[in-house]
Amino acid sequence: MTHDEALKQLSHLARERAFGRHVGSDRLIQAGLDALITGVESPSLAMLAGLLRSEEPEAPELFDQVLEELGFAFRPPADPRAAKWAMAHWIAGQIVDGSLDPATGTHLIWADIAYDLGYPEDLEPLVHCAHNLDGWDETWGVSREELNQEAVEAANQFLSKRPGYDDQH
Repeated sequence: MTHDEALKQLSHLARERAFGRHVGSDRLIQAGLDALITGVESPSLAMLAGLLRSEEPEAPELFDQVLEELGFAFRPPADPRAAKWAMAHWIAGQIVDGSLDPATGTHLIWADIAYDLGYPEDLEPLVHCAHNLDGWDETWGVSREELNQEAVEAANQFLSKRPGYDDQH
């Protein structure tokens, strides 16, 4: 792992936690250790990286401290609809950059976001991809790779339009 990859991992975990996804203390400690090994510097980083299993309950608070020290703290918008749109953009970005499997990402958008937003038209292509990837079998005459590529293209289109910013309130 490189220095930049370690920073990206810290940023990713910060967003995961900010959007309400569970991130185990073991992952927080490992991310701290990865960052320390690659030369990331922060006053609290060594404490986070050195936590023992019995000290795991301290990890979330120390992780947040490290994020503050590095300037990586992330808080989603206070408005619940705006937060859901921000999460959709974050997930779509991961689908596009290849850090999240298209089937997993589109499913998260379908199950965790589109439903709560009342299935807005801007998310329909991603929800459609989620349905296709979820129900796919080899008799369809289309490969799973093609469906994955469609999902990446749908995520790219979604990001290029930046929906959700005009109707957040």
